[in-house]
Amino acid sequence: MQEIMRRREILAVLVLFFGVFATTSFSSNVTYDHRALLINGKRRVLISGSIHYPRSTPEMWPDLIQKSKDGGLDVIETYVFWNEHEPVRNQFNFGGRFDLVKFVKLVAEAGLYVHLRIGPYVCAEWNYGGFPLWLHFIPGIKFRTDNEPFKAEMQRFTAKIVDMMKQEKLYASQGGPIILSQIENEYGNIDSAYGPAAKTYIKWAANMAVSLDTGVPWVMCQQADAPDPVINTCNGFYCDQFTPNSKNKPKMWTENWSGWFLSFGGAVPYRPVEDLAFAVARFFQLGGTFQNYYMYHGGTNFDRTSGPLISTSYDYDAPLDEYGLIRQPKWGHLKEVHKAIKLCEEALIATEPTTTSLGSNLEATVYKTGSGSCAAFLANVAMTDKTVTFNGNSYNLPGWSVSILPDCKNVVLNTAKVNSMTIIPSFTHQFQASDVASSNALNSVWSWINEPVGISTKDAFVKSGLLEQINTTADKSDYLWYSLSINIKGNEPFLEDGSQTVLHVESLGHALHVFINGKLAGSGTGKSSGSPKVAVDIPITVVPGKNSIDLLSLTVGLYNYGAFFDLVGAGITGPVQLKGKNGTTVDLSSQQWTYQIGLKGEELGLSTGSSSQWISRPNLPTKQPLIWYKTSFNAPAGNDPIAIDFTGMGKGEAWVNGQSIGRYWPIIASPNSGCTDSCNYRGAYNANKCLKNCAKPSQTLYHVPRSWVKSTGNTLVLFEEVGGDPTQIGFATKQVESLCSHISESHPLPVDMWNTDSEARKKSGPVLSLECPHPNQVISSIKFASFGTPHGTCGSFSHGQCSSSSALSIVQKACVGSKSCSLGVSVNTFGDPCMGVKKSLAVEVSCT
Repeated sequence: MQEIMRRREILAVLVLFFGVFATTSFSSNVTYDHRALLINGKRRVLISGSIHYPRSTPEMWPDLIQKSKDGGLDVIETYVFWNEHEPVRNQFNFGGRFDLVKFVKLVAEAGLYVHLRIGPYVCAEWNYGGFPLWLHFIPGIKFRTDNEPFKAEMQRFTAKIVDMMKQEKLYASQGGPIILSQIENEYGNIDSAYGPAAKTYIKWAANMAVSLDTGVPWVMCQQADAPDPVINTCNGFYCDQFTPNSKNKPKMWTENWSGWFLSFGGAVPYRPVEDLAFAVARFFQLGGTFQNYYMYHGGTNFDRTSGPLISTSYDYDAPLDEYGLIRQPKWGHLKEVHKAIKLCEEALIATEPTTTSLGSNLEATVYKTGSGSCAAFLANVAMTDKTVTFNGNSYNLPGWSVSILPDCKNVVLNTAKVNSMTIIPSFTHQFQASDVASSNALNSVWSWINEPVGISTKDAFVKSGLLEQINTTADKSDYLWYSLSINIKGNEPFLEDGSQTVLHVESLGHALHVFINGKLAGSGTGKSSGSPKVAVDIPITVVPGKNSIDLLSLTVGLYNYGAFFDLVGAGITGPVQLKGKNGTTVDLSSQQWTYQIGLKGEELGLSTGSSSQWISRPNLPTKQPLIWYKTSFNAPAGNDPIAIDFTGMGKGEAWVNGQSIGRYWPIIASPNSGCTDSCNYRGAYNANKCLKNCAKPSQTLYHVPRSWVKSTGNTLVLFEEVGGDPTQIGFATKQVESLCSHISESHPLPVDMWNTDSEARKKSGPVLSLECPHPNQVISSIKFASFGTPHGTCGSFSHGQCSSSSALSIVQKACVGSKSCSLGVSVNTFGDPCMGVKKSLAVEVSCT
């Protein structure tokens, strides 16, 4: 018995040893040559995607990372956000959404690499470009130039992040996942403004980074003069024409913009997947070996983290949407593109490309090795379809597309032919005002506290003249009160016709509200698409004797981009003038103004909902400015992502159980024109090419992470600036409304079939595949099915003149009751309803 026990103890020790050994990765040697990054001496073709850890929650991270891996990514790229990690000098925060180490370790656990973009300037449509505001107040400092105080702080923070990663053994040289680091960010776009000091600064930044000895390469994006050994990389919608600054450096693309950001007051941008896939394929065709999507998951600008007039949503039309759901067909089509490129990897990394012309705007690029491997890319950069001859074979190339031939003969994928299904998402709304009993998501009982107009805190102070806002508030609040009391004599012209008295106010931005004698008289807002400056002429009525003028100035995120962006101010810098009848003008700018930083409610901590001052009475005040509202709610049932629909509200900020879900601003609408529901993917994309949601609020739905709510007893607090009705708001959950796919007989076979033998491939045809997105769902009904010449798009398919009578029944039999189904798109499956006509299969289904 003792011998058996001893053997068991030895076995347990061995199991523990090998278990620990198995989870400890061997270190990797990461270097580069003129073609690619080398990991342990082997060149790699790498697909990367950006996920910013603070724009989601730790509870979301594992799912986001797994979906990224399932989509064919090898690398996760993220910035490091200095202002969140060091909000106060030498006081650090690496908890919750800012737990960088946890995020990197989760990426490693999924078997993916990490590109850590330390910066520490990030841009990223992030408040102040990621710099902490306290940096601005260091004596003698000048940002992003050869300035000793700035360099000292930049080096201190960069070294801290590197040391943290080293302590956790997270660099590849230590067995961790980090294979790349970035220093600075897009400095080459603006460095000319800094003169000769920019050159010495960049050399210093490169040397400083390399001296930290991470054991992995460093990159600088958009920096043509990046010093050796730092790799200069490309950012943009297209980077196929990019060339590194040295023949010894690989061609790398750190930001392939999957869409564009949304501004308050702007329309919603989107980028067709056919164009995005074209850009990716062109990059790898012409010698690229590392490509990163910015963004792969955009997420949400919680709290006050967004840049100037940037919306709370940072969805970015990414393959994973703001809520972490897969966006189809973008995610699926790019997954197929990644598979096709990886089929070419052996040839891509072994040799140099040879590109020849096949005609006007037509190119063939071949990678051919001595061992017989061959891969080819056929590109049509024209707007119209073309037929080309390559290696004695004929190929049809749709306009603005690339065909990928892993064997230089057979097309495995064309970027313009989308094999992936389309998902139409929908939001199920639960509005309490009309349906309290059935929904029970929001309590109909609201309480409130009025925010005082003007000066209400003990910290108020008096100064002559008008103060710049950022230097005054240090961004501790969006709000700064400018208050003035003036005495109007009975015989002054301003009283002759009060309705014609005008208050003229000029501000650097971003918005302001004017109160006269405690009443809201008017507001002004800067434009995200132009200047955030505000100039208003507001008719006011004054009275004999004392009159109060209270100006509430707002920042909506601080500047984050451009040369000397740190010096761009905000707030009311004047003039402030009273303009009366017959041209009478009184300039108030140099008067003794009283200032208050922030709101009384902020000082009292009302966002937590715990104050004893809340008023609960039946006569809830609505459509009035400066009110805090509070209610309780139960979380919507199920696991679907949650949003609050703020229709009915004006502008403000919202907190769920004390967590800020960000600024809301549903009353600010997008322009009346410039949108299209069907954007032609052909031709160069830009941020204004494909827009939707014109003449509507820029954003009405605001993400509430599931992990921030309990099933019951949650608290919602709102601060409303201009007036709204909180009883109109409600919760919404995001679901999948329909799945669709439309595949023609001319589509290539699924990429996964490439590894089957050639005879089987010849007998097979294109395949239409559908799969419900959630594990517990099945296809419950067929909304549409047609084989022949159907037309339209997902949600609006219609039959053409040619249509198989058996299509619906065949699709029903194959799909209903199953989580997924696949159907061959051929006359062998459906019969031939019209001889000699090229046919396609269109299907729309529901999942439950």
